[in-house]
Amino acid sequence: MRITRKLIFAIEAVLYIAYTSSGRPVQRSEIANSQGIPCRYLEQVLQYLVRAGILRGVRGPRGGYRLARERRRIFLGEIARLIIDLDGGLLEAPVQSDIGRCVLTPIWQELQEDYLKKLDALSIEDLCSEARSAGIEQSQKATMDFAI
Repeated sequence: MRITRKLIFAIEAVLYIAYTSSGRPVQRSEIANSQGIPCRYLEQVLQYLVRAGILRGVRGPRGGYRLARERRRIFLGEIARLIIDLDGGLLEAPVQSDIGRCVLTPIWQELQEDYLKKLDALSIEDLCSEARSAGIEQSQKATMDFAI
């Protein structure tokens, strides 16, 4: 089992939007810059999250991404399953031997289920509370707009 960079990027992006947006759309470049995520790679992840109904895209010059539902209704397990399914599962390689299929595969599957159950118990709201407790600044400075 492994936790991929794509999964970490997805969770960080959703958490960043939930924690700092104050209801405004958050642009991809803002997320990428603040989290140190490559913009091109992040765009793919954000589109997966939009298609899954976790985020909602907002068009226009002040567009970006918003949560598609309340923070307390988005769970890490949902995000993890989405990314895991896209990446082809948690197991690194198919098991070839009888002993691997009969003995090891059930253990790996049980561990995967435990891993996902733990993530199912954590909501984005829980992570926002952790961030507040850690003293992380909640809202980003408003970007200046020189449009007339």
